[in-house]
Amino acid sequence: MQNPLISILTPFKNTEVFLDECLQSIINQSYTNWELLIVDDSSADSSYKLVKTYAKQDRRIRLLKNSGSGIIDALRLAFKHSKGLFITRMDSDDIMYTNKLQILVNNLLKHGKHHIAIGQVNYFSETGIGAGYKSYENWLNELTKTGSNYSEIYKECVIPSPCWMVYREDLLACNAFNPNIYPEDYDLAFRFYKHNYKCIPCNEVIHYWRDYSTRSSRTDSNYAENHFSSLKITNFLDIDYNQHKTLVIWGAGTKGKITAKTLIEKRIPFRWICDNPKKIGRDIYGKKLEAFSTLKDIKNAQSIITVANKTAQKEIKQYMNSLDLKPIEDYLFFC
Repeated sequence: MQNPLISILTPFKNTEVFLDECLQSIINQSYTNWELLIVDDSSADSSYKLVKTYAKQDRRIRLLKNSGSGIIDALRLAFKHSKGLFITRMDSDDIMYTNKLQILVNNLLKHGKHHIAIGQVNYFSETGIGAGYKSYENWLNELTKTGSNYSEIYKECVIPSPCWMVYREDLLACNAFNPNIYPEDYDLAFRFYKHNYKCIPCNEVIHYWRDYSTRSSRTDSNYAENHFSSLKITNFLDIDYNQHKTLVIWGAGTKGKITAKTLIEKRIPFRWICDNPKKIGRDIYGKKLEAFSTLKDIKNAQSIITVANKTAQKEIKQYMNSLDLKPIEDYLFFC
């Protein structure tokens, strides 16, 4: 099998100003056996007209209109009409590196099914990239270098939405895009993780990820923090929660409180520790906060760490390593 067909799933909505660059980057791919299923999600600008022009010029581009509403419905429609052995996704405001598809397909052909081909990303913006996004980019690329993405999956989405490729049947096995669960990229990462699909390491930047103020991840309520927290807790309880260990929450900030409240609602027992002297001994949601020093007395713990400070996280990780404790199995970072 020399050149299997790749199906590229791309929803778009009001991205007229970016679509030319996006589409040209796909057309200019060194790997040419692809089909683009590009779905208009009720655009109010001239995006549809622009894509229609491209579709007339290149038979590999198939333009569809979303019969539902939102990115997930659009992805579902695109996938329904796709025919490729391999499936990938592209955002309509981003740019592919010329060899992106070739690199991803080569890795999948080499490693086989039950693997995810991924690549490093580079954020770019006309107004410059903020420290937060740069930090996320660096963190994500470091994980991708070694394929150790799942080791920190409860922190943030470890597989960038427009930079993965899988076998079609593996995506079907995950029941991807069903039902509607946002953030859809993070949900998909958890599905890959649950099915134990291995991330293939990649040392190359193959995707240019555009940031701007009206990007959906910044403005759409589906990407609000409460959705991330709910998704993390739901998947933790389903995949990694060990009922034979004592569950411990570290930290009583916003994320610590959200986690604690959710666990209480689900009637999951836990201990709650923090280092804030003003909170130690207080009763929050009917749960008494304990000092960090009590941790040494808690045997066989599984810790959810909601401490956001990067320096503190490094110190905590070093402490856990000194005790020969393992990520996920014994502790996981929720932020």
